[in-house]
Amino acid sequence: MARRRFVAPAREAVDRAVFAHPAFASYAAHFDLLTDASWPTLDTLNARFGDRTHPTSGAPLRFMPQSQQLLADGLHYERRILERGVIATRERNWHDLFNALVWIEHPALKAAMNVRQVADIDRAGPGRRTRAQYALTQFDEAGAIVVLRDAALLEAWDRHDWRSLFAAWRAQATHVVVVGHALLEHLVAQRQDLVAKTIVITGSVDVRSAVRCAASAIEGGEALDDPQRPRPLPLCGIPGWHEGNEAPEFIAASPCFAPTRSGAGVRPRGEPLAVD
Repeated sequence: MARRRFVAPAREAVDRAVFAHPAFASYAAHFDLLTDASWPTLDTLNARFGDRTHPTSGAPLRFMPQSQQLLADGLHYERRILERGVIATRERNWHDLFNALVWIEHPALKAAMNVRQVADIDRAGPGRRTRAQYALTQFDEAGAIVVLRDAALLEAWDRHDWRSLFAAWRAQATHVVVVGHALLEHLVAQRQDLVAKTIVITGSVDVRSAVRCAASAIEGGEALDDPQRPRPLPLCGIPGWHEGNEAPEFIAASPCFAPTRSGAGVRPRGEPLAVD
């Protein structure tokens, strides 16, 4: 059976209370852009963005309509951002609105992914994708940055021992920053079965420092080199992120809590990034 394509709900059908979910916490300064009756214009998004330049190319960054006129330049989406600073954006679209908000709040992170994508496009040649490109795209769409005070929790996580992981989560996890714009789009529809692909930071560190650490690791090639290495995190299992998830039967009843494959052992994952 063919998998049905996700269709985001109409703006007027979305309950404003959805945005009180912790996954949207990083974007609280822009809740008006999510909850107002009308879609924000690109002029509004650019005003929120401010006078930002790409940290690698120096090109002024701005959101522009994804029109046939824009696409006629023949440039790859990522190359257009790096060389011209132009982020092609569909208007009246949840997916692209969340992409814009992640750029506004975490520009260094998005720029790091962009630089890596263009480098791999050049390396692989047209029409070919590297494993790093898949990892970068996966994180861009469905990524989250998790800060853990104690790396000991990774043992249960890598075994997919979800009960042990989330039993200790409240004491060990200090932050979860959702940066995948497709993930945020799906959360608007209040989907329960969402799994983030994560970069893990260990240490006592605030959100901004964690995101800077992740951006540096991405740009330097220390993170997102293979799509199998980011740790999967079922968001509905995080304490406080879904009603009733502390009940014993919750994990057994939710298909997103996949066990490790029988006989496969523990899959090697990326090393956590330590911040002192």
